[in-house]
Amino acid sequence: MRCPARARRAIGLFLLSAYGLFAASAAYAADGRTFEFEYVVRVHPIGGGEREAGDENGEEVHVFVPLPTNDARQQVLDEEILASVPGRIEIEPVHGNRFYHLSYPTDGRALDVTIRTTVEREVVRAGERSEPDPAVLFRHLAGSTRVVVDHPVLQPMLADVRRLAGSGATAAKARAIYDWVVDHMEYKKVGNGWGNGDTFWACSERYGNCTDFHALVMSLARTEGIPARFEIGFSIPEDRSEGDIDGYHCWVELHLEETGWLPIDAAEASKQPERRDLFYGTHPADRIHFTTGRDLKLGPDHRGPALNFFIYPHVEVDGHPHDGPIETRFRYRNLPRLPADSIASKPR
Repeated sequence: MRCPARARRAIGLFLLSAYGLFAASAAYAADGRTFEFEYVVRVHPIGGGEREAGDENGEEVHVFVPLPTNDARQQVLDEEILASVPGRIEIEPVHGNRFYHLSYPTDGRALDVTIRTTVEREVVRAGERSEPDPAVLFRHLAGSTRVVVDHPVLQPMLADVRRLAGSGATAAKARAIYDWVVDHMEYKKVGNGWGNGDTFWACSERYGNCTDFHALVMSLARTEGIPARFEIGFSIPEDRSEGDIDGYHCWVELHLEETGWLPIDAAEASKQPERRDLFYGTHPADRIHFTTGRDLKLGPDHRGPALNFFIYPHVEVDGHPHDGPIETRFRYRNLPRLPADSIASKPR
């Protein structure tokens, strides 16, 4: 089936630091990008034979595959979904995440899904994304299963953050949180336990991947009354025009009265220290955003536990998470940047 779709640092304590931030932003990836992203899934056979006609007690497989976000920052210009069983696009009720939902009996068949999406991705900068709804901001102040708020484990770090921020406004505190995490966390993937976006892991081990970095950012920010929004997708390399992508990437936005939503990426700042100021106030167009939020329930057919985050396919059999083999492959290729009037003329 073919589904066309479209939707088209902290401000520091001194003006000089704010000027440097936006100058760095402008110098790096000033323009957006257009690219095609391919998300391929194979769920290996589940179950044995065909269910008998009229048998309503047989097990049912439900497969949920995330789809790219479609908003002012990231426009889905075209979308093609090819699947070996019928499915439908649905919307997660809290954050509005899009996903493709397929269901079929446990009759021993394999499931193949290929999703090709053409995306126009913009650079995201501080102050460009307002959120006037207090209920939405309040949602991004709450804790989740792995992202704790107002917990004693955070107090030694918050004491450092408050010293760094001094008597400055909330923006100074946000910058101090970012700097503390970049200075005290190490980006590495060693052993077991990293990669769950767990605040306790980040506090005790002080290393991990992007989920661990940003779990700690969110815990510290939310405890200080700063809404923090978690977003996840994939990095889209800028040093080659096409290729495979190994795995996901995630980042955060903090909401400040001074700037509105403030994009940050503490994990990339740790990996690229020369771009530390860039990643406080800018998300370059080197990524594709799929879903927002933690502890996600996808709808009435998602009967198992809430998802820690949603970037890989989620499979349930008779309401229970399936732990059998699921293959995925992710690829991208750059496309020519489309003129603005061409984008505006495409149907929604």
